Amino acid sequence: MTSLTINGPARLVGADINTDYIISSRRKRVTIDPDALQLHIFEDYNAEFGQSLKPDDIIVAGKNFGCGSAMEVAVTVVRAAGISCVLAPSFARAYYRNAINNGLLPVICDTSSIQEGDTLSIVSEGNDIHVTNTSRDISIGAASLSSMMIEILKTGGLTEYLRKHGDFPSEI
Repeated sequence: MTSLTINGPARLVGADINTDYIISSRRKRVTIDPDALQLHIFEDYNAEFGQSLKPDDIIVAGKNFGCGSAMEVAVTVVRAAGISCVLAPSFARAYYRNAINNGLLPVICDTSSIQEGDTLSIVSEGNDIHVTNTSRDISIGAASLSSMMIEILKTGGLTEYLRKHGDFPSEI
């Protein structure tokens, strides 16, 4: 059974956070190196928020997180900032797939009961994802992920998965 556990403080952003809010288009014209870009994360949305992010923070958003362009760098810059999980009621489809492929856990769940700084625990058991707001002792239902997706996330993304395994299992 594949499993994954993430714990950290909630960092709140709003709904409809587009990829240009995550990393500005003007920055992507200069470089797409996520390590260089992470210094500018969320600067057009809220520069103070972006500068205050710490590794292991958990981004908690409103609906439609990652809308806009399908640029993969909007995911890799989040990972470069040390963030391993984003919670939102919904994600843009391209962002969701890019997240899994790059080792960023996208959790679809109701985020309305989570407040800034709440301590969260995200645990996968088989295909199920369990979100607990440990600060408020609230369990939050979340959409499940396939065991293959969990395995890709555990190895750090699709590239690392393929390096480790060489290919996908014949039966998924």
